[in-house]
Amino acid sequence: MNSLEFHGQRPMQPHKTYEDDDDDDDGSSDTSVLVVPYPELVPVVFFCLKQTTCPRSFCFSTWFERVSMMVILLNCVTLGMYQPCENIDCSSDRCQILKAFDAFIYIFFALEMVIKMVALGIFGRRCYLGDTWNRLDFFIVMAGMVEYSLDLQNVNFTAIRTVRVLRPLKAINRVPSMRILVNLLLDTLPMLGNVLLLCFFVFFIFGIIGVQLWAGLLRNRCYPEENFTLLPRPYYMADEDDERPFICSLPVDNGIMSCSDVPARREGGRTCCLDKDDALYRQSLAGLCVNWNQYYTRCHTGYSNPHKGAINFDNIAYAWIVIFQVITLEGWVEIMYYVMDAHSFYNFIYFILLIIVSHEWLIAYSPHALYLAGLGYSIQHKEGGVLK
Repeated sequence: MNSLEFHGQRPMQPHKTYEDDDDDDDGSSDTSVLVVPYPELVPVVFFCLKQTTCPRSFCFSTWFERVSMMVILLNCVTLGMYQPCENIDCSSDRCQILKAFDAFIYIFFALEMVIKMVALGIFGRRCYLGDTWNRLDFFIVMAGMVEYSLDLQNVNFTAIRTVRVLRPLKAINRVPSMRILVNLLLDTLPMLGNVLLLCFFVFFIFGIIGVQLWAGLLRNRCYPEENFTLLPRPYYMADEDDERPFICSLPVDNGIMSCSDVPARREGGRTCCLDKDDALYRQSLAGLCVNWNQYYTRCHTGYSNPHKGAINFDNIAYAWIVIFQVITLEGWVEIMYYVMDAHSFYNFIYFILLIIVSHEWLIAYSPHALYLAGLGYSIQHKEGGVLK
């Protein structure tokens, strides 16, 4: 790899000359010839450093890029070896060694930034800060400087520390083919705008349908008759935390489950079969218990939705959350059963169509659209002579 790939461009001819014609007041001209080994870079930086002037010429050495790549790989290893939960105060030898490596890596990246600024210049289209990836490197170094400044003042600012995870991205600027691929992906993302807009409309339509049909239905529970106070719980719960609730169907709906389907109470592995009238004589009936579940006979809309209130169609926002979970194909069957229990058996059509339209068509179509957009991008830039 040529060290001139600092700036993400291919080296041209080994030497080239620039002729500057300056016209004097008397009409005469003074021609000066400037030897430029690397014409894609700025000929003169800091008003005095030419490409052949030391120390700028030293910055073009090829070994520096190889060492920089090795330090980036070392940084990936050290970041993966951190165990902050096991040693919070960083008192172990392992943490101290990793901390020393992190300081060395930061110093190297800071020196690398200074060397690149000397080689390329700082401001300008063809200078250091004129390249997007170099600006990312500059941001990482500056964030590290803030982090170490806070450490010296015993201030813990965790958000700044998270910038460390961006350090491996510096490898993109070292490998030209990887940089071209990433730029290709970034440039083709706007071409997926129509696909994302179509997904938004599909999710919006399915969300409106869910809100219109099932708003509040997933809060249906089986309650006892009014003025019945002997029951231990306000409504029937299949388990202690009501994580998998028993959702019943209102009389106006045609759901699968009703309060008559509430299972009998079990105690000690035995099914309870006594009535409330037998509660007074329970002490004399050894091994028998009262089936209190048979008195949860009134289906009524309550106050809590399944899974701590996260699964419902009460408004369009929660409906979108449910839709996103369904298209991931994780737990969608349980959600479908909740809706079928509360409303109608034929609600499975909604979920099947949602999966086919969103997951099988839209999501599966997006990679193909990205591939076609990227192919057109590559052909366009190859014809322009950028990718060679």
